[in-house]
Amino acid sequence: MTEETTFSELARLCEELASTRKRTEKASLIAAFLKSLREEEVAPATFLIVGSIFSEVDPRTLEISYATVSRIMDRVGQTTLFPKALTILGVYESFSEIAAASGKGSRRRKESLLEGMFSQATDVEAKWLVKNLFGEMQHGVNEGVMMDGIAKAAGVEVASVRRANMARGNLGEVARIALTSGVAGLERVTIQLFRPVKPMLAEMAEDIPQVLSEHGGRTALEYKFDGARVQIHKRGGEVRIFSRRLTDVTGSLPEVVELARSRIRADEALVEGEVVAVGEGEKPLPFQDLMRRFRRVHEVDATMREIPVRLYLFDIMYLDGKPLVDVPNEERWRLLASLCDGDLLAERMVTDDASAAEAFLKRSIDAGHEGLMAKALSSDYTPGVRGKKWFKIKPADRLDLVIVGADWGYGRRTGWLSDYYLAARDEQTGRFEVVGKTFKGLTDEEFVRITERLRGIKIRETEHTVYVRPEIVVEIAYSEIQKSPTYRSGFALRFARIARFRDDKRPEDADTLQRMRVLYEKQFEHKARFSGL
Repeated sequence: MTEETTFSELARLCEELASTRKRTEKASLIAAFLKSLREEEVAPATFLIVGSIFSEVDPRTLEISYATVSRIMDRVGQTTLFPKALTILGVYESFSEIAAASGKGSRRRKESLLEGMFSQATDVEAKWLVKNLFGEMQHGVNEGVMMDGIAKAAGVEVASVRRANMARGNLGEVARIALTSGVAGLERVTIQLFRPVKPMLAEMAEDIPQVLSEHGGRTALEYKFDGARVQIHKRGGEVRIFSRRLTDVTGSLPEVVELARSRIRADEALVEGEVVAVGEGEKPLPFQDLMRRFRRVHEVDATMREIPVRLYLFDIMYLDGKPLVDVPNEERWRLLASLCDGDLLAERMVTDDASAAEAFLKRSIDAGHEGLMAKALSSDYTPGVRGKKWFKIKPADRLDLVIVGADWGYGRRTGWLSDYYLAARDEQTGRFEVVGKTFKGLTDEEFVRITERLRGIKIRETEHTVYVRPEIVVEIAYSEIQKSPTYRSGFALRFARIARFRDDKRPEDADTLQRMRVLYEKQFEHKARFSGL
């Protein structure tokens, strides 16, 4: 039996990953490292390299502040120790124990575990421990790059790794299976009821003609709702509901549970839809009202009466023991429609007529919805992957960005963090780069709430600014993307305002700098470029 792999070896790998921008080189470095590990080290190492620590379906969190880490590191200081070396398994076990600590004395227990790790760590190890603690690896290895590395290490197609990860929702476990059992093992990983599935994603379309062209002249259009995407797992009378972030929200939606039990005519099914908060005349309420339902864990009955919801189903991924992800969209829709009445289905039309599609888009907007989804009739369901099989069509200029810092307000906003640094994700480096600031769009009540949330995820602070972990996603309305000499990203947003908080989205779901570059260039199809200084 080989000795346990030290954490310093993983730290050195991360240093190498940070030194190259080439995706293929990153994948090769990861592959070589994974192949050198013992079987039980593969899953922990996978998470520690990506910086997620726990899988998407694992609800555990560390709940460690930057101030706590700074205090512990100062306390450890320059103390010279000759301890046993940190190992990958040891570090992962310590993180697990930190996450498990709760109740009286938990803070002291967490700090003791942290101090134990930092007292054993070299400077380089301490650097990557901190990056893991706050999920800011900044070495350009996201989930996609990691899947490339796993595929290379196991000698399998990356599509096999992606499909298994879709079904399992645990990239570390998928890595272990790939390296020990190869493609045969990955093929045995399939959708299971009550294990959430990563949702299929869509590209943004500029207009309807683009969609028709990409989909071969004919497409399926559905209303794009201003709600929360959910997947409903049902076996007999047992029903569980998961959000797009793979969080169990069953307890917040008792009426949806009852709908699934009584009106989805299947013994076993995994269906997907959108939950929309509705007001007078069944008109949609703002997204923020719906999020109050999802956050409420007490007095659910009262909130249910205050904020009723409506369910719109649009896809099915599993039926009576059979996964349906490889079945074309057109057939999946037919199966879904056979299981429930039309009032539970999303409004849908199949067309090859751009004028009819434009009229359908107007109907969606007039009904209070966001726009349309366009789905290729032949498309399979590719969870976790963004592509041109599905498109979003929205008339407004919007971006999903992440808050990475905020300035303290002044005047009537004194005491609030109220000028927010907005960042897009750089696909090359994994960093979140600032593309603008705004204080517009929020009510006084929202200023108070967001101030509390931001202080809870603070990583450092100056006299005027609080810098935070990139966790909170906001939808930003803007009038134009401009070149910026101020921000490292090279871009800035004109007249940016917060349209809503996207608590249903993860930071990895935010828009990228690469997409912003495309949108910036797109502006010049109808504008002239300035040719002066």
